[in-house]
Amino acid sequence: MPSLKDLKNRISSVKSTRKITSAMKMVAGSKLRRAQENAESARPYAERMARVLSSLAMSLPKDLGSVPKLLAGTGKQDNVLLIVVTSDRGLCGAFNSSVVRESRRVIRQLEMDGRHVQILCIGRKGRDLLRQEHGKKIIHTVEDMGRKRLSFEDANIINAKVMALFDAGAIDVCQVVYNRFNSVISQVVTVKQLIPFAIETDSGDGRLEPVVGVEFEPNEKVILESLLPRALAVSMYGVLLESAAGEQGARMTAMDNATRNAGDMIDKLTLNYNRSRQAYITNELIEIISGAEAI
Repeated sequence: MPSLKDLKNRISSVKSTRKITSAMKMVAGSKLRRAQENAESARPYAERMARVLSSLAMSLPKDLGSVPKLLAGTGKQDNVLLIVVTSDRGLCGAFNSSVVRESRRVIRQLEMDGRHVQILCIGRKGRDLLRQEHGKKIIHTVEDMGRKRLSFEDANIINAKVMALFDAGAIDVCQVVYNRFNSVISQVVTVKQLIPFAIETDSGDGRLEPVVGVEFEPNEKVILESLLPRALAVSMYGVLLESAAGEQGARMTAMDNATRNAGDMIDKLTLNYNRSRQAYITNELIEIISGAEAI
């Protein structure tokens, strides 16, 4: 049985831990509000851009020569680049492990289909968790993304890396695995295809139709070739914003649970301390009374 001093030290230690987790919860809460606003404000632009590109793509002639490479693909699906988006820091519950678990499932499925998989990690946690099993597949890791403040330039850095691989013929398909922000207590693990660009046929309020009665200058292909790389960067930026908001929400929830658990532990330790102290006092009294009676 631990001594009174040990229990007192343990209570003091847990109280210090509770102060830390409570402070981290408040910091995550303050960051979450801005991250949530950024993620939600970026969604309409990305969705509208995808709709415009989809309508424009449906207006193209059907021959492959008129279809941009980012839209048509290479004609193969042998080499797949998987972008795994996690955080650089922990203490955010299952935020990182859920993305890594889904990434492993996707990699296993792709390899069963005979595909060659390469991994680009955004965040140290994803790299550390995947390195033991898939270390040879990791070709690059981006760390400290948006450490001060996430910007479109951060997405452009990743976009440039992906486009260089695609233009060099090193990859045929690019997919990204990330946490999509749903609410403070809910992040949805999502697998999204970036290359080739996926044409939407349903806008949510009805089927998309090709653009008719409009003349494009110079032509649809040239416009798409100009817009598709930017659309890829916009999609990547949206992914980073969603992941950043999800990380802060997950960390806020995790630290709130840790603070509550620390409070429960303090109550239990305090109860044990009081019981042990009472037992110690009772034993002292019994010894005093027994000694007095012996005299």
